[in-house]
Amino acid sequence: MTEETIKMILDFRDRRNWKQFHNPKDLALSISLEAAELLEIFQWSGSDLECTNKRNQIAEELADVLNYCVLMADRCGLDLDEIVQKKVQINEEKYPVDKAYGRRGKYTEYQKGNEKC
Repeated sequence: MTEETIKMILDFRDRRNWKQFHNPKDLALSISLEAAELLEIFQWSGSDLECTNKRNQIAEELADVLNYCVLMADRCGLDLDEIVQKKVQINEEKYPVDKAYGRRGKYTEYQKGNEKC
């Protein structure tokens, strides 16, 4: 996400004086609620795992999730690039390519003596 997009999200909030309502608890709740709305798109979709006919709805709900994530990072004083890059590094260690390639198991399944996937 570009700095310009982040600024757009924060400016939208600030022009409405909503920052006062954005505490970590309520932002976390909002992220979860919007993620549930994204999940709802796929509810009862049967074998249609991608719901391509609902791409616009998916985009809107995903944008809501991301917007709240930006607001949460701002409220908590976290740099999005920094925290995402750090998490990718952690996941690199948890999921080494030579053990995780083409497998969907949890990282604990790749630890020594527990490689059964």
